[in-house]
Amino acid sequence: MTTHIDNGIKTAFQAFSILIFLLQLPNHVAFHTNNEPWLTTTEPEPTPTPTPWPEQFHALLYMNLTTTHLQLSDLWYDWPKGRNVNIFQKQLGIVLYDIEWNNGTSFYYTLGANAQCQTVDFGVGIPRPDFLDGAHYLGRVVTDGFLCDVWEKVDFIWYYEDVVTKRPVRWDFYDGNKS
Repeated sequence: MTTHIDNGIKTAFQAFSILIFLLQLPNHVAFHTNNEPWLTTTEPEPTPTPTPWPEQFHALLYMNLTTTHLQLSDLWYDWPKGRNVNIFQKQLGIVLYDIEWNNGTSFYYTLGANAQCQTVDFGVGIPRPDFLDGAHYLGRVVTDGFLCDVWEKVDFIWYYEDVVTKRPVRWDFYDGNKS
């Protein structure tokens, strides 16, 4: 009886040892022969290019400003008509309206008893739908739960685009503002 138990323990120990050995092997071990074309190496993927914006769209942007304030921007982009409307609501602040034109002119105003209006000439108009042409590809990162391709352009903007949907997820500006 003892011999039968000893053989069973010995067999179980050998099986356990083989299992431990197999678990220590890398999980990507594969065997390659010339008869298996599906195992041939592939060319590296081409560098992604940013997706141009639609000519017209509406977006809600939640911005984390460097002043530790949050801001909601209600953005209306209209490239064919050369205009961009932003309605900014800073956390616990007044609503600021920003009308931007393709000629570089922007009008900022507020409503109410203490309404204000200011005109600014930036010298450049609203961004073209392909404004990221020529941007430098930085790679892929996960941000806010999205796998994103990231580009940088002229040390001014870092643009994050969802790999799957090709939609913008985030953009960071040189001054630390994040959308």
